[in-house]
Amino acid sequence: MNAQTIKNEAKRVKAKYGSADPFEICEERHIQIIYQPMGTSPGACKGFYLLNCRCKAIVLNSEMPEDVQRIILAHELGHDILHSSVAGINAFHEFSVCDNTDRLEYEANIFAAEFTLEDEDVLDAFRETNDFFRAACCLNVPPELLDFKTRLMNRDGYQLESPITANGDFLKRDITQRM
Repeated sequence: MNAQTIKNEAKRVKAKYGSADPFEICEERHIQIIYQPMGTSPGACKGFYLLNCRCKAIVLNSEMPEDVQRIILAHELGHDILHSSVAGINAFHEFSVCDNTDRLEYEANIFAAEFTLEDEDVLDAFRETNDFFRAACCLNVPPELLDFKTRLMNRDGYQLESPITANGDFLKRDITQRM
């Protein structure tokens, strides 16, 4: 799936539900949100998407701060929107042995970046701070998510610089220290 298609899906979902709140949209889409303590160590699981017999659930680590939960939820919502029809994605996708897991994570990150961050907010943060990492802090997102968003915006003609190149697996690491 290309980046433009993913961006369009993020915009379509927000328009359809009249909200940019992933908690509200999950409720509207009948996706159960389950909170479970999964630890606070850097390698702790932050969340995952489950699809079993048309029952959808997103499990969030209850020990993560709410702003991190919101980003994780947007990412997992991306899996629901983009990947719920992908063969083999029916439970614990994070642990599946599919060859396309990296691609699916990358696509969910693109969705989360587009869903979570508005272009104008990103531009305002860059104008105010004139620094990529400070902009991420002002936007209350990990720098890696901002990197995904800046790459999307650059495809649309903006010229924003990112000193990092985020990978598809950045949410699996400790992001609470970088927000």
